[in-house]
Amino acid sequence: MGITQTVYDGALSVPLQFGGDLIELAILFLVLAIIAAVAGASGVAGLSMNIAKWLVIVFIVLAIVTFVL
Repeated sequence: MGITQTVYDGALSVPLQFGGDLIELAILFLVLAIIAAVAGASGVAGLSMNIAKWLVIVFIVLAIVTFVL
């Protein structure tokens, strides 16, 4: 799969696409948080949940920017 490129009035426009890496990392940190919570490591679980939350937020913002532009 390649990046689709569009030319508008001589300017090249390439959409923001990261191949889903952010959402995959968010899911990874979510799973890590669940495993850490079950194991009783609340500090690691809380930190992993915060990282997962911010990765999802960044993913959503970039997805919206990509669809709008």
